Amino acid sequence: MTTARSEYPFQPIPFTRVSIQDSFWLPRIETNRNVTIPYDFQKCEETGRIDNFDKAAGKMPGPHIGWQFNDSDVFKVIEGAAYALQVQPDPELEAYIDGIIERIGAAQEPDGYLYTARTIDPEHPHEAAGPTRWSNLVMSHELYNFGHMFEGAVAYYQATGKRAFLDIALRTADLLCRTFGPDGLHAVPGHQEVELGLVKLYRLTGEEKYLNLAKFFLDERGRPHGRELMQAVGNPGYMQDHQPVIEQREAVGHAVRAVYMYSAMADIAALTGDQAYLNAIKALWENVVTKKMALTGGLGARHTGEAFGDNYELPNLTAYNETCAAIGSIFWNHRLFLLEGKSAYYDILERTLYNGFLSGVSLEGNTFFYVNPLECDTKFHFNSDHTITRQPWFWCSCCPTNVVRLMPSLPGYIYAVRDDRLYVNLYIGSQTAVAVGGTEVQLRMETRYPWDGAIRLQVDPARPARFTLMLRVPGWVKGQPVPGDLYRYLDATPGAVSLRLNGAPLAGEETDGYLTITRDWAAGDIVEIDFPMPIRRVLAHPAISDTVGKVALERGPLVYAAEGIDNGGHALDLILPDDLPLYAEHRPELLNGVTVIRGDGFMAIPYYAWGHRGVHEMAVWLKRG
Repeated sequence: MTTARSEYPFQPIPFTRVSIQDSFWLPRIETNRNVTIPYDFQKCEETGRIDNFDKAAGKMPGPHIGWQFNDSDVFKVIEGAAYALQVQPDPELEAYIDGIIERIGAAQEPDGYLYTARTIDPEHPHEAAGPTRWSNLVMSHELYNFGHMFEGAVAYYQATGKRAFLDIALRTADLLCRTFGPDGLHAVPGHQEVELGLVKLYRLTGEEKYLNLAKFFLDERGRPHGRELMQAVGNPGYMQDHQPVIEQREAVGHAVRAVYMYSAMADIAALTGDQAYLNAIKALWENVVTKKMALTGGLGARHTGEAFGDNYELPNLTAYNETCAAIGSIFWNHRLFLLEGKSAYYDILERTLYNGFLSGVSLEGNTFFYVNPLECDTKFHFNSDHTITRQPWFWCSCCPTNVVRLMPSLPGYIYAVRDDRLYVNLYIGSQTAVAVGGTEVQLRMETRYPWDGAIRLQVDPARPARFTLMLRVPGWVKGQPVPGDLYRYLDATPGAVSLRLNGAPLAGEETDGYLTITRDWAAGDIVEIDFPMPIRRVLAHPAISDTVGKVALERGPLVYAAEGIDNGGHALDLILPDDLPLYAEHRPELLNGVTVIRGDGFMAIPYYAWGHRGVHEMAVWLKRG
């Protein structure tokens, strides 16, 4: 049995208590709410994903449509919509979701099993489902679907107080507790996710059996207790079942499976105090960040298996860097910060958020990248459906339905608190209220970040109080793009950070990557910080073959890319001399407003914005002159 303890030592301020008000992220969040969420529901209707529940309930004839994991897409969109509802009520959307939940409930079998790929025609289930329940967990995605159902059900209950979906999820979770475990079936999911959902059920209900089962699924990986270890042909670690999780030290296999598993391991480390789990995910993080991460934060070098490659295997044109893997990396790095309070984890989170994740959804919110390469030659079809441009949907649409979960929950990544310390981790215009050391504090942040490094914070405690404000100093400010030596700046001179308190210069002390200000705070105190944003040339580790003799560009948290449309029709043969003067120019009319990098005969745009103006060559890494 697992002995649970309280929670993460560093606590995030929930997204429901943070209001984003800036000009960069607020439009994207509103687009997600007004466009992407209803659009994804529409596509789930059009593609038969929701009809599958009616068929399983016997209310509609016909076979199961699509992948064996299509149920999960519906659950994910409900989760994202639930987050949006927690911030802004929408009776029409809520009524629509209630109707879907009724259809989902009707498809559930009496003992709690809910998997349309089998229930529609138990005698002839989906080819990946296996002849009987749990008989092909390596590919059935039964448990993967359930994990997303648990997460969606918890979110919807928290948004509305309605129990219908939660009760459906609890019946399924109780079935799993009766089926799997030390005295039951020794098996693990082929695609990790159920562990994250079970932890959320535990947090909501306090029922330790759900936490126990989450840890059981993780502990069983790599241990052949009456079963064969799962592996793909030529890739023993494809499903991370090649070693016990606490012994794993190199990130291998399917990247999304991996980062979901690492996130769940962080939850177990936090909730049980299991040091072996923490040691493992820290070692895995070290491997990823120093040997297996694209400059954009993207993960997964290989199209085959959507998998990590070998150390330093980081191609440009053929990079995979699935949008879902970027989202999972954000989950993982956030949890690592909550365990240890170190800014290095947020350096990776921020890099991934602004680059590897944000490129995955268009500015309009209704087309998507599945794959996020660092180069485009207009010939190599890199998306999962063999296309180049952002697509309105995919036959496997895990990425569009994942985007809607992260976007509305973004406010919950900005701030955190521990005892008498208030952490500012992302610089996004927002306001919040939080108890710090027993005192209610109102905090308001104003900034034009990522275009400008000037940040203004107004601190309003309910009464004069002494506490510490922790301001993250991003690695790019200090002249280090990432921890380790995978990438480095050609000029690594740290930026001169300006810090002022109520208009007077202040010398803040730096601890674990944070400028710390400890004082007796009073209502109306103003903190101003200015991070210089020079244009930085980036070099990669010499062991990465695709970047030898090449240079990339960054400004602030943004990675830049050259597109042919801005550079005479070409990007792949551009040469960027080390001595070419470069300057930043804000273009409010371009791509919803971006700061571009310009030089003589040269222009680059933020990587996240590429691919919006037709099919053109694109390159992040340019020939160095």
